[in-house]
Amino acid sequence: MRYPAEVDQFTVKLNKKEGSELYVIEEQLAVLGGVFEGDLAHDDIRKESIQVYTGPGLSGEKIQNYFLTVPAETPWRLRIKLFAQAEAVFVTYETPGDRVEAADINDLQVSISATQLEVERYKKSGSIDGGSFLRRN
Repeated sequence: MRYPAEVDQFTVKLNKKEGSELYVIEEQLAVLGGVFEGDLAHDDIRKESIQVYTGPGLSGEKIQNYFLTVPAETPWRLRIKLFAQAEAVFVTYETPGDRVEAADINDLQVSISATQLEVERYKKSGSIDGGSFLRRN
């Protein structure tokens, strides 16, 4: 669901590092019904660096029951499907940084346009959450 029904969320992109420099990322994933399936937040992840735990900072129970897939249309992305009896898990991995795709820019443009349309709608009605816009005559 998009704005205005929900506030759009975007993952902060990581600049590419040169040479052998890497970011170490810890990503919290919500597990529903014992399963999580979705993309990891960043690109070009070193698969061999992935570790999954039920607690932050490589704490709690280590989860070894997960599968990785690479989408054919975006081979720099990584999907994970995991099984855990926890409300959340913490995935730690290394990446040299992100790629900025046209889809990233398109998502921003859609979000900005939706926000502008909503502001214009509120301006015409003269109210926003109990306050008001100043009307120029």
